[in-house]
Amino acid sequence: MKQQLRSFWGWGLADEILPDAYISEFKKMLQLAFGLNSLDETPPPQLEELSLRPPRFSLPSNLKSFCTEETYDRANHTYGKPFRDMVRAINRIFDNSPDYVAYPSTEEEIVSLMIFCAEKKIALIPYGGGSSVVGGVEQPRENQYEGSISCDMMKFDKIIRVNKRSRTARIQAGIYGPALEAGLKPFGLTIRHFPQSFEFSTLGGWIATRAGGHFATLYTHIDDFVQSLRLITPKGVIETRELPSAGDGPDANRFFIGSEGIFGIITEATVRLQSIPTIRASSVVRFADEKAAIEVTHRISQSGLNPANARLISPMESFSMGIGNGTDTILLLGFESHDHDQEPKLRRALDICREGGGAWSVSDVSIRKGNETAAPEVSERWKTNFLRAPYIRNNLVRCGIIMETFETVTTWDNFETFHSGIISTAETAMRETCGNGIIMWRFTHIYPDGPVIYYTVIAPGRRGASTFALSLGFLTLAGITTVL
Repeated sequence: MKQQLRSFWGWGLADEILPDAYISEFKKMLQLAFGLNSLDETPPPQLEELSLRPPRFSLPSNLKSFCTEETYDRANHTYGKPFRDMVRAINRIFDNSPDYVAYPSTEEEIVSLMIFCAEKKIALIPYGGGSSVVGGVEQPRENQYEGSISCDMMKFDKIIRVNKRSRTARIQAGIYGPALEAGLKPFGLTIRHFPQSFEFSTLGGWIATRAGGHFATLYTHIDDFVQSLRLITPKGVIETRELPSAGDGPDANRFFIGSEGIFGIITEATVRLQSIPTIRASSVVRFADEKAAIEVTHRISQSGLNPANARLISPMESFSMGIGNGTDTILLLGFESHDHDQEPKLRRALDICREGGGAWSVSDVSIRKGNETAAPEVSERWKTNFLRAPYIRNNLVRCGIIMETFETVTTWDNFETFHSGIISTAETAMRETCGNGIIMWRFTHIYPDGPVIYYTVIAPGRRGASTFALSLGFLTLAGITTVL
């Protein structure tokens, strides 16, 4: 599957444009919230405006065939996609671009890169889809390196083999999410791993960062899907065995899952697959009482129902996503299978919701087999705006608006103290640093012992000072998330 041209400074595709009405409504909401008369956008950076430093070293002839020093490639591999990186890009700060970008297509080429980099003290940075928000693809600034090469794995994009009997597949690590799913679909299979970055992230990136997917319970983390992997290291090749399970000591796969590329470059993995779900049952439930909604979600997490979706969304976030009135807390519930009816599970979950004060209408409930009926309108609107969210940030950053997210987890017994502490500290940090701000939240995953909470902060920045404002606010937040 051919990759379209990516934005070198922001999220997504370079030519992706959100509907004007959607951008306008989002801006109006923020202007009203922050008391701003207007939100003027800084023009996005253009390639011809960039002045990258010349490469600090020369390549040997055996690397030149798959390495480049073109401005677009180097700029595109300078940053990940958090707010701080986009602010630097908007301000045309590309002072730490990699000297070269490598696009190897064989393991032998990766070995050649490693040998050269080791000999010349060059930093070699594994690069999957570049959607990192924690600085994972940024080149080091430490003086012990003589330069850097970003190793883009996009040419490792093949499904090597599919084992329908065991429901596994051997796949190269540089394949992007959409291409992976398209290749598995003819077999009636799916990896069923859908992080928000799905369109712009790779199998190897999911493994190296220990990624979590969209689904709320059971099999959602990449750990659950990796049967074996293969990686190239400076000392040779490491390959784990293709087995359903093993009890002979530490799990070698888990040593490398989440290792962030520090041990080597993942080139292949055998992953566990699932049959594509065709039977679904879902509903939207509204709660006037936020605490009651949280308690209902707690009960569902320990019920054994294991919903595929149990996304509890705060009033402000549901309003910003166009699915709520700004006062109700909304629970999106969903169950799915390729084998058996899901309506009984949904009905039991709705019983729990009713006991906790939840309400819904007939149109909020959907029982589907194949493509017989559409999902509830609210759910579809959420899905659309969920995928748009990273793109709207492109516009807001250009307007000097701080928009960042952070995800954390706690146990149910500690949730109330933890959550109120996060909200209070964030609001204080935004008020003291920015004068105003909004914090929103949602549960992305629910476990029997606690929820995963995904927070979004939006605040008015000061042009030229937004990075400082964000750093100050999040240093404070880091303190409370460590303490609680």
